Amino acid sequence: MTSRHPSEHPAQSASPAPGGPPGFPGSAPPSGRRAWVGLAVLALPALLASLELTVTHLALPTIGTQLGASSTQQLWIVDIYAFMLAGSMLAMGSVGDRIGRRRLLLTGAAVFAAASSAAAYAPNAETLIALRAVMGVSGSTLMPSVLALTAALFPDRSRRRVAVGAVIAAVSGGTAVGPLVGGWLLEHFWWGSVFLIGVPVMALLLLLGPWLLPETGARPEKRVDVVSALLTVGTVLPLVYALKRFGAGEGGGAGLLLVSAGVVMGVAFVRRQRRLDTPMVDPALFRNPAFTVTLVALALGIFVLWGTNYATAQYLQLVEGLTPLRAGLWTAPAAAGVIVGSTLAPHLARRVGTGTTVGGGLAVAAVGFAVLARVGAGGDLASLVAGSVIVSAGLGPMMALATERVISSAPAERAGSASAMASMAPQLGGALGIAVLGSVITATYRHRMDDAVPPGTPNGPADAARDNLADAVDAAKSLPAPTNSDVLEAARQAFAGGLRLSAAISCAIAGLLAFATLRFLPSRRDEQDPSAARNT
Repeated sequence: MTSRHPSEHPAQSASPAPGGPPGFPGSAPPSGRRAWVGLAVLALPALLASLELTVTHLALPTIGTQLGASSTQQLWIVDIYAFMLAGSMLAMGSVGDRIGRRRLLLTGAAVFAAASSAAAYAPNAETLIALRAVMGVSGSTLMPSVLALTAALFPDRSRRRVAVGAVIAAVSGGTAVGPLVGGWLLEHFWWGSVFLIGVPVMALLLLLGPWLLPETGARPEKRVDVVSALLTVGTVLPLVYALKRFGAGEGGGAGLLLVSAGVVMGVAFVRRQRRLDTPMVDPALFRNPAFTVTLVALALGIFVLWGTNYATAQYLQLVEGLTPLRAGLWTAPAAAGVIVGSTLAPHLARRVGTGTTVGGGLAVAAVGFAVLARVGAGGDLASLVAGSVIVSAGLGPMMALATERVISSAPAERAGSASAMASMAPQLGGALGIAVLGSVITATYRHRMDDAVPPGTPNGPADAARDNLADAVDAAKSLPAPTNSDVLEAARQAFAGGLRLSAAISCAIAGLLAFATLRFLPSRRDEQDPSAARNT
C-alpha cells in the first residue's frame, strides 16, 4: 500500500501540540531508543492495513456461507473498505494538517477498533458492509499519519530513509502473514475472529501513542475540502454499483440511472478542481506524460493484483476444496514473490533505469497472467501458484518504485498534490480491480450456469447454484448422488472459466502498461541527464 510521502511534511516534524503528554521533550521529537520504540508502535497499524485486506479475501467464502451473502454482497464486503479508504484519504490529509497528525491517527485508531469489533458480530451481510465502510473511512487516517509521524521522529534524512523502509517492510509483512494468520483463525474460531485482529493492535497504539509520538501540523486555519471528498466517493460508488448490477444481470433502468449519477458527480469534481486555487487533485499534473503513465501504472497494477488475489482465494477454497489454513499456505509463495520483486527493484533501477525496471516487471506479470489464463477447474494448483508467483514478482518493482516516481516527476510546487494522488491511486485501483474483475467472474459464472445445472435439480438448490460458487457448494450438500457431484463440477467449471477470462483481461492490461512505461518513463541515460527526460 502506498501512502503520503514523508517529504511532504518536512517542516512539521518538530512541533508538538500544546498540552502534550508529560515527559515529551519540548519542541524536539524523541531521539535514540525512544524514537525507535515509537517507530515500532507506528509500524503496527501499517502492518494491520495490509493484513486486514488479505485476511478478508481468505475469509470471504466462509463469510458468504455463514451470512447468506449473494455474490454481489460478497464483492461489496471486500471492496467497500478500499473505496471508502481511497475516497477519504485526500480529505484526511487536510484534516491531519488542521488538527494534527497524532490526534488524527489516535482518533482513527479508536473508531477503527470499535468498527472492527462490531463487524466481528455482524448479524447479516448488510450490516457487515456498512461497518466495513466505517472501517475504510477510519482506516484512511492510518498510513498518511504514520508516514508523517515517521518523518517527525527521524528528521535526519538517512535515518528517516531506514525508518520509512521499516514501515514499508511492515506493510509487506502484513501481506505475507495475513493469509496464514487468517487461515489459522478460521480453522479454530468463527469468521468474525479475522476482524478482531486489529483491536489489540489499536489498543496498544492508543495506549503508547500519546507518550511516544510527537504532534505534527495542528494548523486550525487549514481548510478541509469536504465537497471534493464527497464528490470523489459520489463518482465512484454509483458507477461501481451499476457495474455490479449489470454483472449480475440486474442493470436495467436503475443501472443506467446510477451510471448517469456517477458521470454527473465526476464532471462536477473535475470542474471544481479546475476552479480551486489549491485543488485536491491538480489537473495540470496530467500534462506530464511520465507522471500520468506512472500514476496509471500504479493504479492499474494494483487493479490486476487485487482482482487476482480475490479470485485466487475463492478458487483455492471452493474449487480445490482446501481449508482456509491450507489455502493461506498456498498463497505464501505469491507474497514472497512481491517481497523479492520489490527488494530487487531499486538495485535494478540503478543499473537499467526506472522505466526499464518497472516496464520489464509488468511484462513479466503479463506472462504470469497468461499462465493463470490456462488454469483448469481442479487439480491445477501448480499452475495457479506458478502464475501467481510470476505475477507478484513482476508487480513488485512497480509497487516499490512507482510512488517515488510519481512524486519526483511533478514540479516541486505541486509535490503535495502529487503525493496525495500517489496515496489514493493504488487504493482506488485495487478496489476497482475487485469490483470489475469480480463482476467479470460473476457474470461469466452465471452465464455458464444458466444451462449447466442438471435437469431435475430442485428449484431452491438450482437457483442457489446459479448465483455463486459458495452457494453451489452449500446447495450440493442437500442433493442426492450423482446430482450433487454434477452440480459441483458444473459450478467449478463455470468459476474457473471466469477466472481464466479475468486473467486474460489482466494479461492485456499488464502488457499495455509495460509498453507505456517502457515508452514514457526515463531510461538510465535519461535519469542521468534530466534534460533528456524532460525533452522526451
